[in-house]
Amino acid sequence: MKVAYVFAMSRSASYKLAQMILPQLEADTHGVDVVGMFFFDDNTFVLREGDPIGERLAKVAKEKGILLMMCDMCALERNLAEGEPRWCASDGTGRTEPGECNVVNVVDGVTVGCFPDLYRALAGNPPDQVITL
Repeated sequence: MKVAYVFAMSRSASYKLAQMILPQLEADTHGVDVVGMFFFDDNTFVLREGDPIGERLAKVAKEKGILLMMCDMCALERNLAEGEPRWCASDGTGRTEPGECNVVNVVDGVTVGCFPDLYRALAGNPPDQVITL
């Protein structure tokens, strides 16, 4: 089975990912294939360059082909990206063309985007289940 994780709740990345999921991925005992991880709010902070959790996760993600993506607006707000929101205009309306947004000071392999970008990125290897933590 293939799963994707969405880290949306407070401390889900710094606790559930760091203390449960990541050690199992490193030991090859997690029991499913993880195809992607999407990070919201302060959960994006584990992806900062030099963060021990993020550095471990980047290594595992590269080895296992796991997509690491953080919410564009969450990343922009936390100075982990530069540019503009991908699919929302400054007046709060939707866009038909994506804005330019690039990650900064994050671990290797991390991308930034919104739901249309996540769907596109996972389309070639879709999960059977999406788990929100």
